[in-house]
Amino acid sequence: MAPPVRLSTFALRQVPAPDYWAEVRPWVDGGDLLAGLHPGGLSSFSHRDFLGPARNRPFAATGRPRRIELSNNDCVPACCGGVFVTVRRQDDRVVWSSWENTHDSRAPLPGALHFDAARYDGELARAAADHTWERPVDTTARLLLRAIEDSGWSERWGCVLEGVAPVQYDPLDSAGPPTVEVDFRLPGGGRGSYELPVAPHIPVEEQVRAFTERVMAGDPHEAAC
Repeated sequence: MAPPVRLSTFALRQVPAPDYWAEVRPWVDGGDLLAGLHPGGLSSFSHRDFLGPARNRPFAATGRPRRIELSNNDCVPACCGGVFVTVRRQDDRVVWSSWENTHDSRAPLPGALHFDAARYDGELARAAADHTWERPVDTTARLLLRAIEDSGWSERWGCVLEGVAPVQYDPLDSAGPPTVEVDFRLPGGGRGSYELPVAPHIPVEEQVRAFTERVMAGDPHEAAC
């Protein structure tokens, strides 16, 4: 009789970045998985990737296997390599297998990892709801994304909202405040954006209301690139 398959523990940790959304790193059996597989590499996922529907979130597992990129070198993986794994749901378990390290083919890779599916899904939901790491610019971007999606703006103008995110900035640079950028695609393929500076001493909710009104009142064609 084959011995029972060992179940590993799964957790996600947010690591605030100095200039962008927090990295989300997988922890397995109490340790940072990427620290061992790709020292110095960056997680391929940030908290912004958890804003959409649960089925589209990073690490989401279905009955159909899918290959996901876990880490990179702050570069296109086709150029500088990264770590990849295939994720699938199998009955009451989630399985990570078929590992690849295109950054360093000599590095040892783990065998298949098995997780309890219910606990795994619960951890994905918990991580998506965790906003404790956010700076005001991150919170502004998250709430503004929700407000624009709920406003009907895209349907009104026939635009596709491509993202709402804080722009990379140096927090030690006093030249200007951090900025939230709203990127969209116009009918016919053109692109546009709004750059919205976040003031440090104005409540986030007040700024989100003002930014939403500004986007709703403007003609996106005037913000086209």
